[in-house]
Amino acid sequence: MNVKRILVWGVVEGLAVLGLTQCLVACRERAEEPAPRIVNIINFVRQTEPRPVNISDEDLFLTTLRQVELLEKHRLRGTFLLQYDALLNPRYQELMRRALKEGSEVGGWWEITQPHVEAAGMTWRGAYPWDWHANVGFSTGYTPEEREKLVDVYMAEFKKIFGAYPTAVGSWFIDAHTLQYMADRYRIVASCNCRDQVGTDGYTLWGGYWNQAYYPSRKNAYMPAQTPQEQIGVPVFRMLGSDPINQYDSGLGLPAQGVETLEPAYTEGGGNPVWIDWFFDMLTDGPCLAFQYAQVGQENSFTWPRMRRGLEYQVAVADSLSRAGALTVQTLSESGRWFKERFAETPATCIVAMKDSKPAGRKTVWYDSRFYRANVVWEDSTLRFRDIHLFDERLPSAYLTQPGTSTQCLYTTLPLVDGFNWSSTTETAGLRLVEKMADGSWRPVPVGMPAAGETSPGELTVTTPILAGGSCRMVFDERTIRIRLTENAGKEYRFVLTTAPEKALPFTAIEPQCVWARIGDLDYRAQCTAGTVGEEEAANTFLLMPDADGSLTLDLSQR
Repeated sequence: MNVKRILVWGVVEGLAVLGLTQCLVACRERAEEPAPRIVNIINFVRQTEPRPVNISDEDLFLTTLRQVELLEKHRLRGTFLLQYDALLNPRYQELMRRALKEGSEVGGWWEITQPHVEAAGMTWRGAYPWDWHANVGFSTGYTPEEREKLVDVYMAEFKKIFGAYPTAVGSWFIDAHTLQYMADRYRIVASCNCRDQVGTDGYTLWGGYWNQAYYPSRKNAYMPAQTPQEQIGVPVFRMLGSDPINQYDSGLGLPAQGVETLEPAYTEGGGNPVWIDWFFDMLTDGPCLAFQYAQVGQENSFTWPRMRRGLEYQVAVADSLSRAGALTVQTLSESGRWFKERFAETPATCIVAMKDSKPAGRKTVWYDSRFYRANVVWEDSTLRFRDIHLFDERLPSAYLTQPGTSTQCLYTTLPLVDGFNWSSTTETAGLRLVEKMADGSWRPVPVGMPAAGETSPGELTVTTPILAGGSCRMVFDERTIRIRLTENAGKEYRFVLTTAPEKALPFTAIEPQCVWARIGDLDYRAQCTAGTVGEEEAANTFLLMPDADGSLTLDLSQR
């Protein structure tokens, strides 16, 4: 679906916002149902915010009021997720009933507060009525029995106020025990969690199913399950709309990442109309497997003055594109029901960004399946795998049966290539395509503009021309990455993993057809079924060498 927008500048209540005056949509003729482009407008609601101290409870309420009014203005339905203390507030109850009359939904936001804990008969351990540290402010800080009590108290109160249990519950992260309990006893149909990030607010969620949605493992809510019997039957949607090119490298080599996302409070991303247009063009125009997804909205802690310009513009664009048929605006529960009706297991999806939001002009492809995720980036006429993480439902999270005692939280998967954590401020990690020179040295292969598209259901093919002749063709399916390098005048190609030298790597053995690694007590592997694996002994990494016909295949589904 190709979408072109003609934009003019207007002024709304003293703010310069970009007005949408025309939207022309050309739809490809397809025999099958086209993969939808779905947007959820999710705003989550806190009663109080101790960070920083100058934000009052009144500021938070007025922000949520403006969000309700914005949806009413555009006649769009959204999702409002309430912390327990906001749920108890009669003003929020009245406001949410107003939103419900307009077709929006109300659900739970799973950050734990003092009134919530005390209503469950427990002692509050936080420094504030809401304390954002992971060991008190999130379900991971409580025993499985305490988590169930917290769920029961919230659900009973919600039903007393609104007449039914919520069907959508979200959080930056929810542990698997809590999510399974909500699904089994209260029949929730959808959840959402934070985008990938390192260190932000002390929460590291890294290596997961990068966007769209997945069925989580019963042992680890951040890890996609591989089999129906081991999955929680509630799709988890990834929030916040990361820039697929630049968010990953933000803060490269540092302990924490920056923020380059759709969040309207951030002027480098979702608060910038130019960036917003770029993001929605990618969402509606780019290649698509199964479906595309983005979450619009913001927690009320950022307050209305900070988010207003970006959120007003984003909702106006979503409204216009929805009317034009370029995307569908749904509530979170609607998206969850649609997902469950269509997919028995986590589908393969992709994000393709062939235009950069920044002058560097980089390009990227993300591919996700229930077995792995992979990311390729093109920059300065070179190609590298920036990220490959494997998924394994056997790996339990650290919080499955025990509460976390740290003020921080850590959810990870199984790295094969980690271009963020294995980089430094001076050396960028990645699995690079290189060629052998006449003097025996190796250099990155100069490449041209890639092209990507769906070649069969769940399969993405990416073809990159090699400037000296030939091409690199990569086919991603849910289990494998198949590469074909066409030879040019006897050129010798390979992929070589380079990392910053001081980084601890998980590799335990390099065999001719296999890379072995270990995280915790779990051994995992990437099987090379075409081509050969070699060892970079000095760097403790590996390289991949194609067969004589240029074929190279990694099977990432072996367990």
